[in-house]
Amino acid sequence: MWTCRSARNLTRLLFSPRHYTRFYVTEPQTCKETIRITFVLQDGTKKQVEAPIGKHILELAHENDIDLEGACEGSLACSTCHVYLDEQSYNKLPEPSDDENDMLDLAFGLTEYSRLGCQVVASPELDGMVITLPPATRNMMVDGHVSKH
Repeated sequence: MWTCRSARNLTRLLFSPRHYTRFYVTEPQTCKETIRITFVLQDGTKKQVEAPIGKHILELAHENDIDLEGACEGSLACSTCHVYLDEQSYNKLPEPSDDENDMLDLAFGLTEYSRLGCQVVASPELDGMVITLPPATRNMMVDGHVSKH
């Protein structure tokens, strides 16, 4: 079901014995509930997923069995969900917060297009985004830690 509304909504009524409910149908090309995101895994293979609008990249990776650690579970207290974004998508995002930049300073293999997966939220303008996983992460909690999502 499409959740956002535009000027050209069609109103429909559903009737039940006790009440009726009004709902809106929006043209699919004007509003999407999901976007497509491609993950480039450490071995170079690509995995395309449908991302619900509003979902963080870290959550999305865990739901799709993509090995993105997130040792702090998205509380912005580590850099283990560090990812590389494609240039176009990176430029569409707001600047990283000071807290995110502090954690990114600890990330392995930092680039100019690095972000933390727990801070990037799927939005319609990011449709087609490509996210590359770095070759390694720096987990300061446990040496040899294996993510369990």
